[in-house]
Amino acid sequence: MKIALDPTMYADLSLYELVEKVASLGYEWIELSPRDDFCPFYKYPRADSDQLRKLKRHLRDAGVGISSILPLYHWAGPDEERRQAAVRNWRRAIEIAVELEVPLMNSEFSGTKYNAVVCEEKFIKSMDELIPIFEREGLRLNLQAHPFDFIETHKDAVDMIRALNKPWINLVYSTAHTFYYDDGKGDVVSMFDYAGELLQHILFADTYNHKALGGLRYIVNPPGAQVTVHQHLNIGEGEVDFDAIFKKLKEMNFDGIATSAVFAWVDRRDESSIFMLRKIKEGFGLE
Repeated sequence: MKIALDPTMYADLSLYELVEKVASLGYEWIELSPRDDFCPFYKYPRADSDQLRKLKRHLRDAGVGISSILPLYHWAGPDEERRQAAVRNWRRAIEIAVELEVPLMNSEFSGTKYNAVVCEEKFIKSMDELIPIFEREGLRLNLQAHPFDFIETHKDAVDMIRALNKPWINLVYSTAHTFYYDDGKGDVVSMFDYAGELLQHILFADTYNHKALGGLRYIVNPPGAQVTVHQHLNIGEGEVDFDAIFKKLKEMNFDGIATSAVFAWVDRRDESSIFMLRKIKEGFGLE
């Protein structure tokens, strides 16, 4: 199993400073999420070959690896021109992964739940174009449902991955999205059972149940506005049942990627990252 850090809270550091920081925090792996100087959100990747060579050298010197690269593009958006741009972005991101010798990419379904049928059609069209490239390069892909995307629920995410019918496409489960995944129940055991061997990647962060107390924890103005709110807190600061999560993962002999994905505490990010590494190791019985 690889325990990685999503370094979103360290966006102010250069790529090379980031590698050194991750090593100093005790992590051996980075889940390289979108950065303005690398693969920005929704934009064409910025990294060139010289930058990638330097990054590989810094990783080697620090004893840190990249567990996966996380691009995020509008590959399922209802606008066709933007979908085409997203596929171009994906092609370049795949080239970067190959150059860095990173065998895994992970992403979100994207799109919007308010136009889910069209977004699914666009997603499948994008996958038809990208699957041959992934297979040619020997890359794997993990996908997650995300609040507001055209797929928000766990069951629908698993069903879509099964529909794609590729052994190298598997599931990311974000614990911070638990209460979106099953409409507020938070039944992680049933969800993990449903995913089975597709469950290859866990993003660890806590959150509150937005469905509890009639949803009044999340008051928006105007009422009924199309907003989607959740948190990425330290384990123990919300309402996700991590005892059940770790117990079930150990029963399943989980051996994928476990990523610390806390974004809430930029003002104390080192303490948060160290705490999360310890909690993940404790949860898996590694300490």
